[in-house]
Amino acid sequence: MAETIADQLIAQLVAAGVKRIYGIVGDSLNPVVDAVRRTGGSAKGGIDWIHVRHEEAAAFMASADAQLTGELAVCAGSCGPGNLHLINGLYDAHRSGGPVLAIASHIPASQIGMSYFQETHPDRLFTECSGYSEMISTAEQAPRVVASAIRHTLAGNGVSVITLPGDIAEFEAGGHVPAYVATRPARLVPDPHDLEALADALNQAKAVAMFVGAGAIGSHDLVISLAEALKAPVGHSMRGKDIVQYDNPFDVGMTGLLGYGAAHAGIHDADLMLMVGTDFPYDQFLPDGKKVVIAQIDANAANIGRRADVHVPVHGDVAATIEALLPLVKPKKSTRFLDGLLKKHDKLMNGVVGSYTKDATKIRPIHPEYAASLLDQYASDDAVFTADTGMSNVWSARYITPNGRRRIIGSYLHGSMANALPQAVGAAFAYPGRQIVSMSGDGGLSMLLGELITVATYKVPVKIIVFNNSTLGLVKVEMLVAGFPDFGVDVPNTEYAAVARALGIHAVHVDDPAELEAAMQSVLGHDGPALLDIATDPRALSLPPTITGAQVKGFALAMSKVVMNGGAGEAVAMARSNLRNVPRP
Repeated sequence: MAETIADQLIAQLVAAGVKRIYGIVGDSLNPVVDAVRRTGGSAKGGIDWIHVRHEEAAAFMASADAQLTGELAVCAGSCGPGNLHLINGLYDAHRSGGPVLAIASHIPASQIGMSYFQETHPDRLFTECSGYSEMISTAEQAPRVVASAIRHTLAGNGVSVITLPGDIAEFEAGGHVPAYVATRPARLVPDPHDLEALADALNQAKAVAMFVGAGAIGSHDLVISLAEALKAPVGHSMRGKDIVQYDNPFDVGMTGLLGYGAAHAGIHDADLMLMVGTDFPYDQFLPDGKKVVIAQIDANAANIGRRADVHVPVHGDVAATIEALLPLVKPKKSTRFLDGLLKKHDKLMNGVVGSYTKDATKIRPIHPEYAASLLDQYASDDAVFTADTGMSNVWSARYITPNGRRRIIGSYLHGSMANALPQAVGAAFAYPGRQIVSMSGDGGLSMLLGELITVATYKVPVKIIVFNNSTLGLVKVEMLVAGFPDFGVDVPNTEYAAVARALGIHAVHVDDPAELEAAMQSVLGHDGPALLDIATDPRALSLPPTITGAQVKGFALAMSKVVMNGGAGEAVAMARSNLRNVPRP
């Protein structure tokens, strides 16, 4: 049998180190799937086909696989609806920087432009969620397009998409196949003049605060060394949490709507804020450049000044920049600013965030904060956590403790619902034998509920912790802060443990807080997939670290509307659930 374009494509992926393709089979994709079959699977040096239940989940799985390992991950969808389903997960991968390659099969080439059955134009549709998107039209072109797609995504240009008509996939292969030789990441060293300008600004400032993001990965010790020299409190973004929070005596928490601790105060009260490897998108939580000098270090020059007025820009890798910067920085002697922020942070953590879990074993419904704190206590030291967008993000941000070995990921830049479970599955395939925990909201889990079948089919040993409050909690907060009474946010009361058990997954439902600790240990210690369905307080809402007058006004206005509409009992219950969350002087 002559080698086909599909065979050639799969051979190129094998050469690039790909071990899995996440997807759903379909007519136009059949030649590719059959080429995967004939490789014999990863055990024989080939590729495994991971059969999911929704292509969106396939893209999320590939995204998690790629983000956590830094290696090429692949997903695929058949023509029309099949590959259209990939788009949401690919947006997540593209924005997160995971090296993902998507195979979008297409209708027969001779039918393109004829309004054929299931016709779309994937070569156009994927342009906004990819850095490289090309359609294969000839045998001679095919291997070069595949090689370019691999190179582009591994170079950090985002997702690559290959559009391949089903009939062309069966053509006899032709053309030269470029040899694949892996490259090592280069170091981007900043310009000496920019370094001197940054050093001068830091040396002149009396109070410096650092705000650190995902771009600082691998630079933990250097960041701490710089903070020590500057006597600077260190805040972080959500993506920077597991990178810089651990073993950090200068940690003051996180800012933003999900934030906690003294980070917000630190970056606003400083003379100079140094942004380190972060493209934090919420400019409303960043200081005014007219009041605070802002410096920014980033390997992507396009990020610099995008969120706030930056006075001192430095284009370079975080590690290379700090290594070159440290000899130029004059160590500060005064710790007054730092000490004040650390004291404030300690008070907030013990008096506000810490109070979330006091006496929690006696309070019903179960406080989600208590559940998150138990999860942190009993999860493995090297666990990988995935968190659904919404309140699960809040609890992971505030209660999961990083230590340099744990990882925490979510849909932090795209903000999609339903990411946690498929990301956990991708993480489990990437790291067999490591504990993988999905912090799922009931809204997110129900959206891609079919992936529980994927978990059951492959016996993926993920631990699914469901924060089941029967409401879209973060959306409720957004409505109330904006002055709207919550509406349309309720989710049908569902016992997800029963659903999981029907699929053969070990599952426990808990609504008594006194039983939660034992249930948490049981589920986390189970050999195989397991689900813990926790009935949590739907009125336990997240409040940002700094509450503005406008937010208080909006919340109060919404509460008055609830009362006037006959919801006085609801309003009182919500006040009781959240009174302990309001920061007090």
